[in-house]
Amino acid sequence: MISVIFDLDGTLVDSEPNYYESGRRTLERHGVPDFTWEQHSRYIGIGTLETLEILRDAYGIQAPVEQLLTEQNAAYLELARIRTEAYPEMRKLVERLHGDGVPMAVASGSSREAIDAVLAGTGLDALLTTVVSAEEVERGKPAPDVFLEAARRLGADPADCVVVEDAAPGAQAARAAGMECVAIPYVAAAADDPAFATAGLLFPAGQREFSADAAYGWIAERRGA
Repeated sequence: MISVIFDLDGTLVDSEPNYYESGRRTLERHGVPDFTWEQHSRYIGIGTLETLEILRDAYGIQAPVEQLLTEQNAAYLELARIRTEAYPEMRKLVERLHGDGVPMAVASGSSREAIDAVLAGTGLDALLTTVVSAEEVERGKPAPDVFLEAARRLGADPADCVVVEDAAPGAQAARAAGMECVAIPYVAAAADDPAFATAGLLFPAGQREFSADAAYGWIAERRGA
């Protein structure tokens, strides 16, 4: 049986504006003003901890990365609880797969607390009960660890899993895990990234092109194969 593993941020929900704002506030607190959306977009798809490690080194921030992570998570959770929306077509896909009894999981680079807050706030927690965060595995994306752990918890063979992803590191991780991928690039300009070339189904224009019916049909073909 096919199992489906969803990335969270930028895939199921549009949380990137919240991550940007929480990161901007954290960096500003540590002497880095004017951190732009364009700068933030370079790290989309990379875990929060890994991103903060890179930015800490790049800007010479003295605070420990654990402190930065705590501060950003607190700011993010405040924002996530009040202004995170699930993409309508993605919710439709999840509901349809759930109705068919397809095993599903969320595998994300976010903290477990952040994942739980977003899923609860959008009501998706009732449909997606298997969750793996980057905190629970040794390596974040583009390593395959979160996807392999999700498959393990679902009792699924990685070869029988389909990953739904919006970022190149996630598509790389899916390939490294030996899984098929449905790719919906969050940044449409990144659709020609070589990582997306390996996707079994690609929506180059991202969420504005994404169709639950098309994705469901493609996944149904895999189920019947």
